[in-house]
Amino acid sequence: MDDFKNIMEKRKQTILEFIKSDEYKPLKLSELAYLLQVEPSERKFFEQLIRELEKNGDIMVTKRGKIMLSESQGLIRGTYVATDRSFGFVAPEGHKSRDIFIESSFANGAMNKDTVLCRITHPESHGKRPEGEIVKIIKRGVSSIVGTFLREGSHYFVRPDDRKLRQDIYIPKREAVNFISGFKVVVKITKPATNIRNAEGKITEVLGHINEPGVDILSIVKQFEIHTEFSDKARREALEVAQAVSPAEMEGRLDLRHLKTVTIDSDDALDLDDAITIEKIDMGYRLGVHIADVNHYVKDGSALDKEARKRGTSVYLADRVIPMLPVELSNGICSLNPHEDRLTLSCIMDIDLEGNVTAHKIAETLIWIDKRCSYAGVSAVLDEQTEEGEYADFVEMFKLMRQLQEILKNKRKKRGAVEFDFPESKVKLDELGKTIAIERRDRNIASNIIEEFMLICNETVAEEYFWLEAPFVYRCHEEPDSEKIENLIEFLRHFGLFIKGKSNHPKNFQQLIDEIKDKPEEMIVSKALLRSFKQARYMDENLGHFGLASKYYCHFTSPIRRYPDLQIHRIIKDNLNGRLPDKEDRYKRVLPDVAKFSSIAERNAEEAEREVENIKKVEFMSDKVGEVFGGIISSVTRFGIFVELPNTVEGLVSYSHIEDDYYIYNEKTMEAKGESSGNIYRPGQKVSVRLINADLINKRLDFVFDKQNGGC
Repeated sequence: MDDFKNIMEKRKQTILEFIKSDEYKPLKLSELAYLLQVEPSERKFFEQLIRELEKNGDIMVTKRGKIMLSESQGLIRGTYVATDRSFGFVAPEGHKSRDIFIESSFANGAMNKDTVLCRITHPESHGKRPEGEIVKIIKRGVSSIVGTFLREGSHYFVRPDDRKLRQDIYIPKREAVNFISGFKVVVKITKPATNIRNAEGKITEVLGHINEPGVDILSIVKQFEIHTEFSDKARREALEVAQAVSPAEMEGRLDLRHLKTVTIDSDDALDLDDAITIEKIDMGYRLGVHIADVNHYVKDGSALDKEARKRGTSVYLADRVIPMLPVELSNGICSLNPHEDRLTLSCIMDIDLEGNVTAHKIAETLIWIDKRCSYAGVSAVLDEQTEEGEYADFVEMFKLMRQLQEILKNKRKKRGAVEFDFPESKVKLDELGKTIAIERRDRNIASNIIEEFMLICNETVAEEYFWLEAPFVYRCHEEPDSEKIENLIEFLRHFGLFIKGKSNHPKNFQQLIDEIKDKPEEMIVSKALLRSFKQARYMDENLGHFGLASKYYCHFTSPIRRYPDLQIHRIIKDNLNGRLPDKEDRYKRVLPDVAKFSSIAERNAEEAEREVENIKKVEFMSDKVGEVFGGIISSVTRFGIFVELPNTVEGLVSYSHIEDDYYIYNEKTMEAKGESSGNIYRPGQKVSVRLINADLINKRLDFVFDKQNGGC
């Protein structure tokens, strides 16, 4: 079967190359077959290839039957990215141009993540994006949709959980009679949407009622198509792995078991993939970052490897972890559990008092973890908030860590690394999965120590393999687009702020962040800065990391939960053992796909994690309707004002719920001004709000300003 597929792909490529050639003129199918010397016996096979090329959007067939490249007709192939508003974008394949703006009336039935052909209707000009319309849907991005089944009179429909799928899906009465309103379901599209008609679907799975414990998170797992089950073969491979390191496995490794070694993680972490050693040397510090040698157990091409690549990453939801590898590995032999021998891949660095890595060694190692430490425990000891207790033998080690962390952080700040300080939250659930608390998650000295050590390790590994000119997977963060910087500069003017120096250097952004620290405009300006940045992604070429102000960066430190890290370990181990020259060509072929899919999987996981957090926050507030809260305006939009509470919960005050005046939104200043009163709502203002609605279906909280308590 694979051989037949390869033959088909080669034949298709031959046809495309001919159509792309300079001498090609639009031809009918019979004329093209004649010029390509297609035998009569192969005619049906040839026609099938042409249909597949057309279906894939590579070519188009005119009304007169002439075959030509889609690109030659001004058609651009890409992915439709819908928004939760009345427009979307087409992201062209291969970064051929900027994203193309698509008004909803020109989407022509396209849904989020669909592969489409798009025609430009208004070219790019004066910094504005090109605009276009979708002329053909090549491939649906999602085959099934998760949502809430609802009934209104004689109409039955499913409201998608994904707010980017703006239209309800109609369910014919004959398909709907056995279902109850308010249940979460999976629906398969049977008739696609058009500009005048909603999509039609069939319910294929019932997940449970919206208020049943666990149904909310299960719905999100289904919505984001997160793989929860491993293949039987992968499970068997995991069970066959020994849960102790054998003497044979220790041979040939650098034995570091004599060094005092610790892990520092959150209290609830189960997969521990990094351990630390540190000692003072004449010219500074010797830091060892020891990472679980997952590749020793997950071989290239194995069932476990295929499952890991399919997932791309572990997913961390409020009440569960959906691991990239079976728990027998991720929580077992691969986890750096205390008082056990463990196989690791280590980066041992000599770092001077200025934070420079003066020498380093990457090696396959053997370690013994003396102590599992927690962020909270280490921080309490270093801040002298608690007695040394169980950490008594490690206090001097922790002090060395803090010294080196401060040196590394100061060096990173000097070179211009950008540091945002957005609040993070932690959702606490009871045994039934119901939200009982939303807490602000604050960084502490211990988490900062580990972060700095992982950063310097990742940079050191990336730089070595860049200069080796070896195939590799880098973590890249490119410079912001000039248009976004221009828009940012215009926005900053309204606050009397500007970017000093050259706007393409991260140091100047950090100077701005320092300038607005603890000021009312800090939140809105920081968010505007972040929006001007590109997303970091994995690539098989080194483009540097703008946000970190780093020339070389990769992800080396988490192979238990990130596939790019596992792939990097594989390359490093092949290099250490002299196998890399024989595998270079293969790595060059596979790494672009590994990088691309890993980036997609990462974003998908992040979106799922945000969705779970959002719905759990709404659930937490659902029994607090009518209560009054103090908060701060986090953003002002054309449809309302968002207010964030101290526990990071955010809700919307709609303009229709502000009765004292008619408010006009100023897009440039991101403020709302009362037409008669002149009263202004702007980000950073402290306000008092009353909760009037907690909508679990749409994952939304509605507030009104509470004037009796100073709500403006």
